[in-house]
Amino acid sequence: MPELPKELHPENHNPTVPGQGLTKEEAFLRMLHGHWRYLHNQRLNTETTREDRERHAEGQFPFAALLGCADSRVSPEVIFDQSQGDLFVVRVAGHVAGDFEIASLEYAIENLGVTLVIVMGHEQCGAVKAAMKGVDPHGYVGRLISEIVPAIESARDEPGDALQNAVRANVRCCINHLPERSECIRNAIAAGQLRLIGLVYDLASGDIVIHETLG
Repeated sequence: MPELPKELHPENHNPTVPGQGLTKEEAFLRMLHGHWRYLHNQRLNTETTREDRERHAEGQFPFAALLGCADSRVSPEVIFDQSQGDLFVVRVAGHVAGDFEIASLEYAIENLGVTLVIVMGHEQCGAVKAAMKGVDPHGYVGRLISEIVPAIESARDEPGDALQNAVRANVRCCINHLPERSECIRNAIAAGQLRLIGLVYDLASGDIVIHETLG
């Protein structure tokens, strides 16, 4: 991977301005480099000093937001090698974009200056598996599963592995769902101020594959 520009290196970024002063392109480049370090066991962000905590207490200035699954194996800060305060993370089983999840992303965009939103699905997602079984669980689990069912239906006739197809479809549906439901996200994309990227993380290899981009 090409060397990260000096001004984007974690040691040289400005963590005290909205979005850390990064464009949507710069933010994604920094995420990609962090993921490369993770894959090659060269992580930089493994410590949080007392000075870091004192600075974080004064306010937060993440450079990207991420909507991901609550699965314990897919921690965004680890996978993208980012430190405390760098990512505004919203996690829920199946990375469902409900009212409160969208509200959280809107807050990151409008109040924290975030220019990049990533939706991260993952292989072997339990929520997607549950939706594929066609079972109608009771209570709130049932409500969550019902949000994933449309993605399952959209991928039903695709060739190949049914679960992998459904996981990818769930990411694509979520990416397209966000600007449809959120005026804030829709306007930020139209103004060229925001990029949405949908990707899938492979649990075994650690690789990521991009499946959808808006903005």
